[in-house]
Order: sequence, then structure tokens, then C-alpha cells
Amino acid sequence: MAEMKSMFREVLPKQGQLYVEDIPTMVLCKPVLLPLRFMTVPKLEKIQQTAQDTIRQQEMTEKEQQKTH
Repeated sequence: MAEMKSMFREVLPKQGQLYVEDIPTMVLCKPVLLPLRFMTVPKLEKIQQTAQDTIRQQEMTEKEQQKTH
């Protein structure tokens, strides 16, 4: 892109001290997309494993209740 001309002209003093104030500002950068595998899939696998464990426990308790009746 072509640079826009500023309406202010930079003036540097020929004598004396030059004072520069540097104010830190935030700089936005390009976002980084992480692969789905790093975050979501392990969470889903953990949820699925806990669901399967609870189903197995429920089935075992049902079988034990049927045997006692």
C-alpha cells in the first residue's frame, strides 16, 4: 500500500535535548489455529470413557439385583 502523507511535518531540534516518550501499546497479530486433536479430542475421549464406565457399573448392579430376586 502507498504511505499516506502526514499533515504534520517532523521537526528535530538543532540544539538542546531531544525527549522521546515511548508508550507501550498492544499489537495485534495473526491468530494461531491449534489443531483439534490437541484440545477437544482428548476431552471427548475422557467424557466417553467415563460414560462407558458408568454404564458398565449400572449393568453390573442390575445383574446383581436380578440374581438376588
